[in-house]
Amino acid sequence: MQTTAATAWKPSATLPKSRTSFAGISYGEMVGRARALVPQIAARAEECERLRRMPDATERSLHDSGLFRVVQPARIGGADLDVGILVDTCAEVARVCPSTAWNLGNLASHHWMLGYFTPEAQHELWDASPDVLIATSLAFPAGRGRKVDGGYEITGRWPLSSGVDNSDWNMLAFMVREGDDGPPVDQRFALVHRSQYEIIDTWHAVGLAGTGSKDVAIKRQFVPEYLTLTAWALNGKQHPGSSVNSSPLFRLPMLALGPYVLSGVMLGCARGAYETTVGSARKRNATTTGLPVGSSQAVQIKVAEASVRIDTAELMMRQACEHAMAAARAGHEPAHEDKLRYRRDAYFSVRLCLEAVDILMGVAGSGGLYLSGTMQRLFRDAHAANAHVMFSPDIQGALFGQHALGMAGPPPLL
Repeated sequence: MQTTAATAWKPSATLPKSRTSFAGISYGEMVGRARALVPQIAARAEECERLRRMPDATERSLHDSGLFRVVQPARIGGADLDVGILVDTCAEVARVCPSTAWNLGNLASHHWMLGYFTPEAQHELWDASPDVLIATSLAFPAGRGRKVDGGYEITGRWPLSSGVDNSDWNMLAFMVREGDDGPPVDQRFALVHRSQYEIIDTWHAVGLAGTGSKDVAIKRQFVPEYLTLTAWALNGKQHPGSSVNSSPLFRLPMLALGPYVLSGVMLGCARGAYETTVGSARKRNATTTGLPVGSSQAVQIKVAEASVRIDTAELMMRQACEHAMAAARAGHEPAHEDKLRYRRDAYFSVRLCLEAVDILMGVAGSGGLYLSGTMQRLFRDAHAANAHVMFSPDIQGALFGQHALGMAGPPPLL
């Protein structure tokens, strides 16, 4: 993770050629490309909420910039960058439109996830187009898979499939049980084409309204074995895609690092709230006293409290991503303790971002309530993002505490 100035890159008005390669583009250049898109994404933030999905023009720009392909294998033409790129690029975009950043992190990360599938599955999707967009729903209990000859027969209805309107494929999580009602024997993902599932328009939400996180449903759909993947393959050990994707990125414990796909959205929310609120406070007089808002010691302390939370959250996210990449480069198999620490640090850094947003909403006062301003959207979206299970202290904190205290329990899916 690193920060650089924006480059001279400018988005075009059309979709890229299907064989555009982004291999060799640096980390800093990609962060600069995300920053360069901020003005146009800010101009479409209201439209994104109104549509309840990512606008077509935004999708074109994210394709054109290569931001969807920052963690795609270089052999496919992806940038194949360190995992922290998802934090940094999403944080840039989330300053003005957290919904767009949420979809960027999700849809970009699914190229990374596809790299763990069988080479046959990878080529089926990427040979058609390396720009293919893939949605997901990670709710394993929502789907049920029955082993049949050559694959699985899958039935289910899955919630919260972000970016599904913009995607041609979906990775749907499902349980495989012993018999009809027995205990689970595996948890898998199935790649299902858009023509094979129904999109159910359920996404009417108070926050992250523009993510299009709708339900999807299928009934008794056959999925070939090679288009499925056990979730245990994402634990940082050898996996079906290892034979073709050997970079450090594809040696990471993806499930343990899953929160960092989206934690940058919260970091961006907090940064955007700070920029908006502190910038306004420099020019504003209090309505009750007529004195400059910035002259209040209480406001000064709140600004300091918010600022240190944002900076600390960024350091925690950066450290986790860099630690994981260093271990992968050294060829170390990820330790269970480290995986739990990645999850712990993710939820706590996100909590710091939420606290910063709440503090800054108090500084903004009644001015933060107006729909014509950005603060209300950042506030709503931060609280919506914080509801993600990956950021739940009750779950992620308990996993770490259970291990630290030597309490017996089922092994977490890491």
